[in-house]
Parts: sequence; structure tokens; C-alpha cells
Amino acid sequence: MDGTTLGVEEEFQIIDRATGELVPRSDELVPAARRSLGDRVTAELNRCQVETATPVCADLSEVRAELVRLRSELDRVAEAIGCGILPLATHPWSSWQDQQVEDDRARFREMEDRYQRVARQQVICGCHIHVGIEDPDRVVEVMTRVRPWIPVLLALAANSPYWNGEDTGYDSYRLEVWERWPTAGLPPALADRAAYDEVVDELREADAIEDATHLYWYLRPSDRYPTLEFRATDVCLDVDAAVCLAGLARALVRTCVADAQAGVPVGTASSSLLGASLWRAARYGLAEDLVSPSSAAPLPAADVVRELLTRVGGALDQAGDREEVTALTEAILRDGNGARRQREALAQRGDPADVVALGRAGLLTPAD
Repeated sequence: MDGTTLGVEEEFQIIDRATGELVPRSDELVPAARRSLGDRVTAELNRCQVETATPVCADLSEVRAELVRLRSELDRVAEAIGCGILPLATHPWSSWQDQQVEDDRARFREMEDRYQRVARQQVICGCHIHVGIEDPDRVVEVMTRVRPWIPVLLALAANSPYWNGEDTGYDSYRLEVWERWPTAGLPPALADRAAYDEVVDELREADAIEDATHLYWYLRPSDRYPTLEFRATDVCLDVDAAVCLAGLARALVRTCVADAQAGVPVGTASSSLLGASLWRAARYGLAEDLVSPSSAAPLPAADVVRELLTRVGGALDQAGDREEVTALTEAILRDGNGARRQREALAQRGDPADVVALGRAGLLTPAD
């Protein structure tokens, strides 16, 4: 245990247990699930989605236990009403046009009214990882330092190749849908909390956002907790991948905190280069080159992933996580991210129902 806290939020699709279709039933599922899970489960923008959140966790064993508990209990409650939950970031065939925005909350009504089709199309599911940082200046500085590594995390977690029944060619099409929000993207390079607050104030004065919770950056200071929130990655097909991401995110934060304390200069990668790196990760996942944050050159994806493991090795050792996180990362490199595994499932018989079956099988495997 290294003293740096963790929390993981996972968004899931709600499907009809018999047909595998998306169904708009969060208004039934969430109240039922809250009887056992309390506020660990919440509604999302669309009624075919639901979100869970772990409590604050001290180590990866707690993260794993909470993810298994939340996934299994939520699915048990869903089964009682004829539904299931699905850990895929986009559905293999159901269309956003057949879904319903959650209109019981004023925030969601206002979002649909303001953003129209952009809001209605957000039938996508992500995994958000919170890493504790108490100092408000430090959290912004670390946010800036972490940015070049976000594409690597995205490539490992990519789990959304399909949209409206078609293979999009992207490993993470969810990111392409998410980018339609006007405040989405990687954050700018900021030095401290004052610089961050200035950006928030400018956007608020321009009537671009109501408050900081409407900043949909892929990495941001949480507005509710003393954490840095990683928001770029798709929901993971299985618990192992989510635990892997949490371990890598925490190690990145600890490494960047140490660099800041030691006065190591911040990297100079341009926003254009970082954006191009992120696009490549969303498009190809681990199947082609990724851009190395060290050299700014394209290299085989496995080499860049192992570069990340080397970069955060000291922090993994401090947490006692090196063996577990390395093994989980190597398993993703060997077996493929969720997008590759979805495509392999479809290729066997050409039946998209097999993709849903893969998601259902991965919901708790192998930690159950």
C-alpha cells in the first residue's frame, strides 16, 4: 500500500437479457439496485446506461474486490427485472436513435436541450479512474505532465469498434463520439490551480459551460474530490483490464508527482502532436504503432506500452504493484484489447450476438 488513494467509475449498457438489445430501463434498475448498493449506482445521460462507483480504495486488491462486488450485484438486480449489464463501450448493433435521454434530472434535460443530437448520441460507456492528490496546485501540474501517456492507456482499454451495426474501423469509436462535446479533448498545459480556474472562469463567462463539471476533458481535476480524474478510456471488458488501468494511472500520478518535486522539466509536446497521438490510439489500438512520448516517433505499440511500464516502474515498486500490473498489461498485449476480442468473436460465426455473449462472459471473468 503506497498511500495514494484510488476510485473507479464504470459505465455499463443495459440490455434485454433475452435479445441482447439496448433497453431504456435505468429508471427501474437504478432504484432497485440502490436498495443494496446505495449511491454506488447512478443513472446516466441515457436510460440504456448505468454507472457504478467504487468507494475510496487504498490498493489494487480493494479496487478488484469492489469492481467484482458492484458488477455482480448490479447484474443480479438487473436479472430480476429481465435485464443485464454489458461492459462494452458501444453496442454492436443497437442504435442511439432508439434510446431515450434521462429526463428526470434537470441537468440531463438541460444538456439535451442545449446540445441536441450530440447529447442524444452519447450512448457510450467509459471507465473513469480517480487518483488522490490533496494539493490543488499539484493536481493541475500533474495533469499537464500525465497528458502524453493518455493515448497509451486508451489503446490498452479500447473496447468500442462497432456503431449502429457497422465496424467503424476504430478500436475506440467511443472517443470519436465523445469528441463532439465542445469541451472535450486533452486539457491545455497549465501550471497551477490559478491557471485552471482562469480557464474555467473564461469558459463560464463566455456561456460555454455552467461550471467545471461540464469540462469534458480526458483528464481533469475532479470538481467533487481531491483527485485527478482519468476519463479517456472505454469501459473495460473485464475486471482484470480495469485493475490494470487503475494501477497504471496511479503509478503515472506518483511518477509525475516525484518529477514535479524534483524540478524535472515538463515535456514540450505540442497540443497538435498529443491530439494526433490520441487519434492514432483510438483508430488502431494496439494493432499498429503508437507515438512514443519519449521520442515523439511512432513505434510498435507493444514497445510503447513497455516504455510506460519502465517509466512508472519505481512507483509500481513502491506500491507493491509491479508484478500484478506487469502481468495484466502483458496479458492485454498477448490476448488483445476489448476491440480486438470483439472482432474475433464476430468473425467466428458472423453473428453480432456473439459480441454480446463475449461482453457478458467478460463481465466478471476471471475474478469471479
